[in-house]
Amino acid sequence: MLIITFLITLIQLAGLVQDKQPHFKGGDKNLYAFIKNTQIYPEYSKANCLQGTIHVSFKLNRQGHIFDSEVQKGFGTDLDDEALRIIRLSSGKWIVPADFDTTTAIVLPINFALRDYDCDRKDREEINAALSAYRARTDLTKAIFNYYDSKNDGPSNPEEEARILALKAQLGYSEKYIERLHRQALRKLKQGDKESGCEDLHTIRRLGSDIAEKSIEENCR
Repeated sequence: MLIITFLITLIQLAGLVQDKQPHFKGGDKNLYAFIKNTQIYPEYSKANCLQGTIHVSFKLNRQGHIFDSEVQKGFGTDLDDEALRIIRLSSGKWIVPADFDTTTAIVLPINFALRDYDCDRKDREEINAALSAYRARTDLTKAIFNYYDSKNDGPSNPEEEARILALKAQLGYSEKYIERLHRQALRKLKQGDKESGCEDLHTIRRLGSDIAEKSIEENCR
């Protein structure tokens, strides 16, 4: 079973505390429900038992729309991206008191936790290795992207293609992974998150698969 719990206490940057704080429409209960229904545990972190709290800072205008959102404290993995995505999707769902200083940043800590994934068997050394591998993986993935981005410009080199296929296998970009990424993209689109959903779909294309072409045509033009 996959469980994500969330800390929903708002913390003001610079230690600022005001009598009237912005709040999610319907209160903390609705905020918890929104996050729970929106979250998609990222594939890499799920596979490698990466868990913990991501702190996302953001500001609110008078209409409750989010701007200047960024990860204040994270792990540098796909957990950061998912926490930031959730916060941005909450834009417009906040009530901002008339006397609230809209230049003040708010921090929402979001805790990701996995159960029933045998994560208790992972020691700290394995977790640290997975964190380091993610950062290295990002650079190697660019080589794959560059190859498929330029493949249409001319005939491919068989040796180069063999190297790219080996690199994809090394990084775990299997057909099953791509299928899961496609399902994830469709879930995001269903949530109304076109930006992140289409980003995933284009990632699939840049990994050399045509499985997402129809979805790109229908949603990302």
